Amino acid sequence: MTPQTRRQFLMTTAAAAGALGAGAFCATRAAEPKFKTTLKTALIHGLPDEKYLAELKAAGYDGMESSAWKVTPEQAATARALAEKMGLKIHSVLFGWAQLNDGKKFDEGVANITTALQVSQAYGADALLVVPCRIGGGGMKLPKPREFQFEFDAKTGRIQKCVAGDNAPYADYIAAHNVAIDATRKAFEQLIPVAKKAGVVIAHENVWNNLWVKPDIFANFVGSFQSPWLRAYFDIGNHVKYAPPEDWIRALGQLIAKCHVKDFKLNDAPGGDGKFVNIRDGSVNWGKVRGALEAIGYSGWMTIEGGSLTPAEHHQRLAQIVAGT
Repeated sequence: MTPQTRRQFLMTTAAAAGALGAGAFCATRAAEPKFKTTLKTALIHGLPDEKYLAELKAAGYDGMESSAWKVTPEQAATARALAEKMGLKIHSVLFGWAQLNDGKKFDEGVANITTALQVSQAYGADALLVVPCRIGGGGMKLPKPREFQFEFDAKTGRIQKCVAGDNAPYADYIAAHNVAIDATRKAFEQLIPVAKKAGVVIAHENVWNNLWVKPDIFANFVGSFQSPWLRAYFDIGNHVKYAPPEDWIRALGQLIAKCHVKDFKLNDAPGGDGKFVNIRDGSVNWGKVRGALEAIGYSGWMTIEGGSLTPAEHHQRLAQIVAGT
């Protein structure tokens, strides 16, 4: 081989190696995930049997949330075994409302939540959804959803104002809100040791109960307990009429234990009125929601609530949200 031929051979070999290396690099880059966070998919159901769990598995879900807390620990443990056999998880339990701001129902509410925490432990769930209190009705004057602007005591969570300007028309609302705040704090302080013993987080959710309807006041209240056993269950659709969901997510941050996936279609009327619709058919900007979940480092469950689609159709849409498309 002449020197000139040898030089050409080496140059060609080097170019080929470089191309291969670049190709491998590009392949590696292309294989990198779009998001560092991992989201798991679920539906809500009662006490599951083998048939339902098989349908859930076939549709592509990772697990479910059970709304059946009025069962025995033995029944919950049986459901857990069935789910785990299929590679699924019952990740949370939906308790729902506890009218803690009614003095006659306070002790009953605390007792029921205690029972639900123990049943959640038997399911193998790590969170219990609790909606504490509800106010409004009876002629009580409330601001429109987008009119709320709270001023509150950061230490106690109690509010002084709920709108800009004159708050006199909303005096009854402010007073009722503060009663609910005090009652919920009292209940959660009693329940946190129970939650810790069960290994189940109390996940505080808002469901149009006219309380904590802005990101800052909700984040302040949940965070004020400074306990890993008291966090937030964030429902994406429930909060659209008050503020964009991505704003809620960024305000709550690491306080979010779980997410419910719903969509809400705002209308053109002032104040944030509208209606619930199937996911991806409403006003939620799902790209911004996925980006906000990534920004706060949320790796966890996305559980669809409601809607008129089949489980398979729901999962297809939820998979798009998870992928950020």
